[in-house]
Amino acid sequence: MRVLGIETSCDETGVAVYDSEQGLLAQALHSQIARHAEYGGVVPELASRDHLAKLAPMVDQVLEAADTPAEALDAIAYTAGPGLVGALLVGACYATGLARALGKPAIPVHHMEAHLLAPMLEADAPAYPFVALLVSGGHSMLVDVAAVGQYEVIGTTLDDAAGEAFDKTAKLLGLPYPGGPALSALAEQGDATRFKLPRPMLNRPGLDFSFSGLKTAVLMVVRELQGVAGDQPPRPGSTLSDVGRADVAASFQAAIVETLTRKCERALAQTGRQRLVVAGGVGANRALRAALAAACDTSGARVYYPRPEYCTDNGAMIALAGVLRAEAGGEGLPIGAAPRWPLGTPLPERRKRVA
Repeated sequence: MRVLGIETSCDETGVAVYDSEQGLLAQALHSQIARHAEYGGVVPELASRDHLAKLAPMVDQVLEAADTPAEALDAIAYTAGPGLVGALLVGACYATGLARALGKPAIPVHHMEAHLLAPMLEADAPAYPFVALLVSGGHSMLVDVAAVGQYEVIGTTLDDAAGEAFDKTAKLLGLPYPGGPALSALAEQGDATRFKLPRPMLNRPGLDFSFSGLKTAVLMVVRELQGVAGDQPPRPGSTLSDVGRADVAASFQAAIVETLTRKCERALAQTGRQRLVVAGGVGANRALRAALAAACDTSGARVYYPRPEYCTDNGAMIALAGVLRAEAGGEGLPIGAAPRWPLGTPLPERRKRVA
């Protein structure tokens, strides 16, 4: 089974070809970070237009690198959601158009399922069943995974995702976009014990997350350091001393890492699983990896990650998920794009307009 994978859920265009016997044959990734940096975040319309410009040439490039004529593909997989609907539609329309022209199936892939399966790209892939921690800019969830397509979400965020909290805190500290990696780098220079920040929902049973209160706590600390009183907004983070910014970053990261680690420990104990998969952009955080490794060493569990380049959005994970879905006989709607799509549920059908 040889599948072309297309990822366009947000601001990265990813294309890859994966073969069920030979593995990953070729891939390409275009990041729009520079395009959106001046706005401090992703502008959906600009992201869609950039996907339109980059996708077709990248497909040609990857097929040539994989020494695979389009006619030799068995299927075309694409991210159908969740994500920015305009960006999703670019990939969905291109993938389904190409699939119809070739007489091949088009396979809609859930973006978070692809992240969940990304460790399968590695030589030392985890066996089923396992618990997955999916942490990114838009999602924070714990999933009990029995097999491909058999997922039970056992914990999710009640408000903000961990990655979103990283980005908003980085912006508050005056760090450049994208904020998460910049904050993590700064945190390595700071004192994580200086500020007592909350560990959200650790004092409650269950596996759900909440990070909005942590963001508010950081805001109050920054205001105090800057001497800003009342309801006045904080000044740009650059007005803080270098030591102050580093200590805030370190204290914030420690709160996130401890919260995620403790919840993973609870999930493993609750399910009885001995394998933990960590995926998504925040999964590349070195402090989180170190904390989870220590926790799993203590409990006797084992933790698995995709390599850092597969933690962020990419075409390889979509192509792999497409292969696994195709082998299981999965095929979806002619064109599917769902900005909201709960993991483990069918792709939502398009609503019919009523005149």
